[in-house]
Amino acid sequence: MAEDSDLERTEDPSPRRLEEARKNGQVARSHELVTFSVVMTGIVALIVTSESILDALKHIIISNLTFDRALLADIDQLLVHFSQASFDALRALMPVLTATVVAAIAASIVLSGWLFTFNALEPKFSKLNPMTGIGRILSVRSVVEMVKAILKSGLIGGVAIATLWFEKEQIIQLVAMSPFTSLAFLFDLTKTTLLLVAGSMLLIVAIDVPFQLWDYKKNLRMTKAEVKQESKESDGDPQIKAKIRQLQMQAARQRMMSEIPKADVIVTNPTHYAVALHYDEKKMKAPRVVAKGSFLLAERIIEIGRDNKVPILRTPPLARALYHHADLGEDIPTPLYNAVAEVLAYIYQLNHYERFGGLAPELSKDLSVPADLDPGGEA
Repeated sequence: MAEDSDLERTEDPSPRRLEEARKNGQVARSHELVTFSVVMTGIVALIVTSESILDALKHIIISNLTFDRALLADIDQLLVHFSQASFDALRALMPVLTATVVAAIAASIVLSGWLFTFNALEPKFSKLNPMTGIGRILSVRSVVEMVKAILKSGLIGGVAIATLWFEKEQIIQLVAMSPFTSLAFLFDLTKTTLLLVAGSMLLIVAIDVPFQLWDYKKNLRMTKAEVKQESKESDGDPQIKAKIRQLQMQAARQRMMSEIPKADVIVTNPTHYAVALHYDEKKMKAPRVVAKGSFLLAERIIEIGRDNKVPILRTPPLARALYHHADLGEDIPTPLYNAVAEVLAYIYQLNHYERFGGLAPELSKDLSVPADLDPGGEA
């Protein structure tokens, strides 16, 4: 049952999945929104430019219905005459055509954003699979498209027929009207009909846009297994990352162990913590932590220190403070300068005593370790 649930597409598409689909030209589209935008923009453009269009149509009618006999006999002149009339008509309708083209592009950008890719033009033989085609025919999307087409045809056709039926008496009287009066009436009737048709399309757009967005996300849903695999690919396999961290820690530990023989002293707790310190007054501003560890690692630091004859001091408060507040490879904290200075002075005096004899040095039992830096005497 768990395996079946992992194979079900129940997870929302990830940003990476959406981006890949977008690169392949797969975005949410609503043809109804584009159609509505084109029709409504065309109507507005017609209303705004109605006077100039009517004037152009009048000029075309007059110029094309007024000619002499010589023109009828010259085919070349007729073609020139026809070309000029077509150019005048196109020039009059150019604002409307330009506005509709801009509206079509803007409607697509509003829903899915700007997208320019050639991936969608690549041939895909999977589209030739008959089973895939049958699946698309019997899908929920096909049923919705069929219902939408029936609703659109009935609604738009009904509105157009009702508008023409309401104006049937005026249409019948067109025969008795003058050419220019009938032309103006037909122009107004066209605008009114298109405006009502566009208004009725709002209902279809209100249904289609949410459905297209839902269907787009639904087709890109992912299984739980795909989500896990994508997470591994983007963030890296946890096992590989853990192995890399382990190797990095081992390398860092080896470098740390190689620095212990250079230490001037190792302070201990005595076995819970061990911190190795080194100080070169010519190169360093303050003593530096070259190694530190707890429990087994502390024992290993002490063992390497003994093998290399590094002085080892049992100073629990200082060892605890250095372990918890001094970073490996960094200078010791300023509040611990005095305590470490006392330890290093003792080591230098001890080395002098072992070489030349004299009065044996003693390390103060009460080192100046601030209480707030000492976590307390752990067992």
